[in-house]
Amino acid sequence: MTGHDGHDTPHEGSGGSEFEDALLEEELRQAAVVLDPVPDALRRLAVDAYALHDLDARIAELTFDSLMDALPVRGVTDVPRMLTFRAGEVTVDVEVTDDGLIGQVLPPRSASIEVLGGPQTATRVTVDTLGRFTSDTPPSGPFALRLRTGAEVIVTEWLRA
Repeated sequence: MTGHDGHDTPHEGSGGSEFEDALLEEELRQAAVVLDPVPDALRRLAVDAYALHDLDARIAELTFDSLMDALPVRGVTDVPRMLTFRAGEVTVDVEVTDDGLIGQVLPPRSASIEVLGGPQTATRVTVDTLGRFTSDTPPSGPFALRLRTGAEVIVTEWLRA
């Protein structure tokens, strides 16, 4: 069949050969790299996030963020950020300050928490018998928490500090 431009075109419903499809795909990839490159910072964040994924982990959903949900208080500056995450029956409350993190796991349980900031930057903190924990290192950039309680692993959503 001959198209409007005088060249042969494939019949309706039939695609090109696998080789032609692969060539076209490669040309499109090269064009995208040149015309619409992925910013290095975004590529690095994507690689970091994937490197830290836990296939068996439950995701703790962000249910409260004081940056979005709290009413501002006039005249008050340097207010700590308050976050609440929930995964089923487990709640993790976190206060983010310039000095680090303060938080509590409810209901209280024996656990360890890792403050994730990239593939090589996990800071471990312990949870006491009342479910409380602290970290002297404030997160910078994107961070998440990984809570380990025996066989259960819970990971919070990633947030920007």
